Amino acid sequence: MIEVIPMKSALPQPTKIAKVIEESAQVKTFVLEAAVEADPGQFIMVWLPRTDEKPFSLVNADPVVITVARVGPFTEKLHRLRIDDRIWFRGPLGRGFELRGKRILLIGGGYGVAPLAFLAQRAVGARRRVTAVIGARSRADIVFPQRFAELGCSVVLATEDGSAGVRGLATDVAELLLERGEIDAVYACGPKAMLNRVLEICWSHGLFCQLSLEKYMRCGLGVCGSCQRGGMLVCRDGPVFACSACTAGMMQ
Repeated sequence: MIEVIPMKSALPQPTKIAKVIEESAQVKTFVLEAAVEADPGQFIMVWLPRTDEKPFSLVNADPVVITVARVGPFTEKLHRLRIDDRIWFRGPLGRGFELRGKRILLIGGGYGVAPLAFLAQRAVGARRRVTAVIGARSRADIVFPQRFAELGCSVVLATEDGSAGVRGLATDVAELLLERGEIDAVYACGPKAMLNRVLEICWSHGLFCQLSLEKYMRCGLGVCGSCQRGGMLVCRDGPVFACSACTAGMMQ
């Protein structure tokens, strides 16, 4: 049974893991026995007692779904959890994406595809035409191609080693697509260098663009200041920011 959690409380709420999906050797998706009201691009803070608390973008809200790359002690412990194991979370937190235009382009680098999958679901439901460019180092690092395809998105893969899809960067593919003039808005999440390039491309084409920034967050509420970037707090003012001079300053 999925419990709908009223997430205005600042205290972590307990839930159980309903399903674990192995996306790649380093990435797992966790489906929780909980549901929240959230916008694509928002995140939750996941707490493991006697360990730590970390932010994760929502892949879905009902049920709550997160995708986790194993990159340190916290995520290593999270990856060891199984169905029916208990975790705690609070949220949704932050500002999400604003859906604009009829023809949208999603650009995801690595596990930056997580919040874009939620956005794709919302966009397809709103009858938008969605193209998703998924970039990774190699075929083994690609996340969610089938998920986007099953939603009805056009999917283009880009790998740095050429082992799947187009050889090169996701931004190289995105630039070619934008030159056709068939895109109204762009949404991206991934490494800093990729987002900087997306910003440049969208400026040059005069397109509406929103970027989901990755930054270390301790409280998720804009209190501790750990995610300060360019005079703004990523957890409170973002993590989604519109393409602007302000965003460019934050990306330095």
